[in-house]
Amino acid sequence: MVEKNFTFNTFNEHADDGIFQALSECNPKTKKPIVICIGSDLVLGDSLGPLVGTFLRKKDVRSYIYGTLNFPITAKEVDYARTYLKQMHPNSISIAIDAAVGNADDVGLIRVINKGLKPGLGVDKNLGVVGDISIVGIVATKSLQNHNLFNLTRLNLVFRMAEKIASGIEKYIAHIINNQNYISTNSFGA
Repeated sequence: MVEKNFTFNTFNEHADDGIFQALSECNPKTKKPIVICIGSDLVLGDSLGPLVGTFLRKKDVRSYIYGTLNFPITAKEVDYARTYLKQMHPNSISIAIDAAVGNADDVGLIRVINKGLKPGLGVDKNLGVVGDISIVGIVATKSLQNHNLFNLTRLNLVFRMAEKIASGIEKYIAHIINNQNYISTNSFGA
């Protein structure tokens, strides 16, 4: 499979539309995805995933959403979550969301990639791959002590990034549901 990698600036007013389009490119079969939001509510820079999950739940998105501020999926739960998802949703496609570190020029970028992600790389954890499609938000500059930078991340950046990602996912899932409903209601009498 050819890797597809899409990048959007958090502060671009159309970033959520770009995320919607990128997800459409990454999931051409238009299967309704489940969403796995990885991170911790204890560290500001790592709260991107749980914030996205919380926003999606508040928007009442019609899909399975795992990982919120109330019930985060942290590094400790990643292995359990991966096993649980394979058992409960064996044929589903999944979108994994996590915060990341990168170059100084990349802070504020959102990346959508048509492969899973490895959570915890920014803090030197070697965890397995989660998801079929990944969305990562670069919240801090990569350094030798990334865990300290996660605490120095600006709330405005993480919050706006989470809003854009949640909005893009909401549009994408609504589009899939609407298309499935259209096909099922128009397939009679053909």
